[in-house]
Amino acid sequence: MIRSFLATYGTALAGVIVIAGFAIASPVFATWPNITLILKETAFLAILALGFALALTTAELDLSIAEVASLAAVVTGALVHSGHPALLAVAAGLSVGLVCGAMNGIAVTRLHVPSLIATLGIAAMAKGVGFLITQGVAFVGRWPVEFTGIARGTFLGLSNLVWWLGLAGLACYILLKWTKLGAHLEATGEADEAARLAGVRTAAMKRLALTLAGLFAGATAVLLAASLSSAAPNMAADHFLYAIAAVLLGMTMFEPGRPNVPGTLMAAVTLKALGNGMILMGAAYYWQDIALGAIIIASVALSAGSLGRAAFVKKLNLRR
Repeated sequence: MIRSFLATYGTALAGVIVIAGFAIASPVFATWPNITLILKETAFLAILALGFALALTTAELDLSIAEVASLAAVVTGALVHSGHPALLAVAAGLSVGLVCGAMNGIAVTRLHVPSLIATLGIAAMAKGVGFLITQGVAFVGRWPVEFTGIARGTFLGLSNLVWWLGLAGLACYILLKWTKLGAHLEATGEADEAARLAGVRTAAMKRLALTLAGLFAGATAVLLAASLSSAAPNMAADHFLYAIAAVLLGMTMFEPGRPNVPGTLMAAVTLKALGNGMILMGAAYYWQDIALGAIIIASVALSAGSLGRAAFVKKLNLRR
């Protein structure tokens, strides 16, 4: 019983212990302003990670999420910078993510390109288009509060970013656990051939998951641009490895070996709290990278069974 408990909740418990340790060691860590800062930083990471988790649920990888988010931020920022309505800019950013995600899905299911290769190709294209639009110069300025308020505003005393994160997490959880569509997504990832024989449209499920991953990247982009009042062609790059680490670490808790929403969210908070605590303790920035690398390796080792079904392991033979 203890072994089963540790297998399911051990990583989450370790995260709580780490956070508690920082709270004891640093008088600043547990203050409300710092907690709010951690949650706000978690929002960008976690929303991006949720998209990656949806793709991985169907045993596909989306390695384009950061570049797609950066491109969506550039398109959003370009429209806001040019004086267009905030609603149009938001819609454009989300649409860019949606279209890029759909392109990934089509490449994987129609053109039979492994998701590792397809999403890397889309990432390269998105990066190039982003630099084409900006010519390497970020869009910055005093943008209207109608747009920046999306991320900088508050509701009931909490940052809007926290509310957006909660909404994204709830939507993903309901989709995967309370709907027939979610059951089909999970069945596709667990055993796509068996699911197909049972009547599940597995190719459609993969396209949907990759499209949603793109949509979540677009949402991350809009929030980033609104929070920073700027847009650059590489602005989401720093979130890429952290998003992957959050999903992989999340696969070691609650539902071991499987991408899951509670685990991804808990892992995202833990990673951001870890980085924040290390900074407060005076650790050099490179120790964060070292810790991140170790977490990724350990997470993959613990989740090897599920990852063994992912596209970059089994689908590189170009057979579908």
